[in-house]
Amino acid sequence: MTAANELKPILVFDSGIGGLTVLREARVLMPERGFVYVADDAAFPYGSWEEGALQERILSLFERLLAEHRPEICVIACNTAFTLAGAALREKFPHMTFVGTVPAIKPAAERTRSGLVSVLATPGTVKRAYTRDLIQSFATQCHVRLVGSENLARMAESYIRGEAIADDEVLAEIAPCFVEKDGEKTDIVVLACTHYPFMANLFRRLAPWPVDWLDPAEAIARQARRKAPLIEGVEHPEGLDFAVFTSGNPDFATRRLMQGFGLRTG
Repeated sequence: MTAANELKPILVFDSGIGGLTVLREARVLMPERGFVYVADDAAFPYGSWEEGALQERILSLFERLLAEHRPEICVIACNTAFTLAGAALREKFPHMTFVGTVPAIKPAAERTRSGLVSVLATPGTVKRAYTRDLIQSFATQCHVRLVGSENLARMAESYIRGEAIADDEVLAEIAPCFVEKDGEKTDIVVLACTHYPFMANLFRRLAPWPVDWLDPAEAIARQARRKAPLIEGVEHPEGLDFAVFTSGNPDFATRRLMQGFGLRTG
């Protein structure tokens, strides 16, 4: 039998607290594993960063994170981070397994009936060549609208912490996702930022018509499970799960949220 403390943790990385959607699913599938959740809140939001500077920051940050936490695998629960720096991370750290997050364009193209798909993302993810390559590879038979929201990730962070968000402000961000063309309507919206699924019920209430809001968190967790196979006879280690904030100073609401997810901070 393998001792629980011999198991390396799973590191889940996001620009903020949106990656908790992925952590939630990963815990269901990986109950024997401990988790280190890393939020690069000092640099949030990523969407407004210049690409070269952001990639350099992510690579430098991971050099320290891998040395400190020695994870089994790293889950990059951020579309912007992975579409920008995923290849560079794998090249720089060839002995580490990285599970990435990319816009769920392939499954959306497979499921759509109307052929009208929207991708709700950050500006950084929308402008990435990686995203356009996914459309070219998997969705050439669809009309895909890319919607890069300047404000929604920050609004989602506030919403997750329990702050009130005005309906009209949210609707203004999601309205461009809804397209009518040749008698058909958008029927799938890809949530291409891990923050957004936390607001899915709000999106459903405000949407001008029902759509399938496609959340990739479960698929990411399944891939993480495949990369870190179940070890029989191991129980979840006590006290291992914790959150790291690059600012070093999460506010009270954030610390309380982390506690709700079973993560200790600082």
